[in-house]
Amino acid sequence: MPSEKIQRTLAWLDNHGIAYEVHYHPAIFTIEDCLAYWKNIEATHCKNLFMRNHKGNRHYLISYECHKNLDIHALEHILHQGKLSFASPERMDRCLGVAPGSVCAFGLINDIGITDKADPKELFENGHRVKYFLDKELLTTEKVSFHPCDNTASVVLTHEMFMKFLSIWGGEYEWLDIK
Repeated sequence: MPSEKIQRTLAWLDNHGIAYEVHYHPAIFTIEDCLAYWKNIEATHCKNLFMRNHKGNRHYLISYECHKNLDIHALEHILHQGKLSFASPERMDRCLGVAPGSVCAFGLINDIGITDKADPKELFENGHRVKYFLDKELLTTEKVSFHPCDNTASVVLTHEMFMKFLSIWGGEYEWLDIK
């Protein structure tokens, strides 16, 4: 039986007319372990980082192709957001509804309609707590995969469905050239 987080994520996708493929697997925590389960899934698989600024009032989700390595100091220069650090498990849960090992784009569904619940200091002008940065390579991929807020499954979306997801989320996102 899929976890409550997976069920909630898939129900949200269904309710918004976003078609997907779901693949269940044991809990996986590293890209190396993921690759064994992803070998027969045709999609661009992503690493996801959840960061905060040095003041702790801004949160950033970064998704990029899983074979790339990302230097945090280089990322700070690319993002122009000041010194960054990894967000705590409490922040992951509060902002994305995920635990360590399950950070993913689908956590952004927990960043919708939070204006009345969130600390106003954490909100961007658009009313969201999270700004999303994506690898430009994801613009040209036919399919992309992320965990559905739980690392015991992977969900694949076509590029069209992923763009629909971003549109419904409605927050600010930016495409980055991640080498």
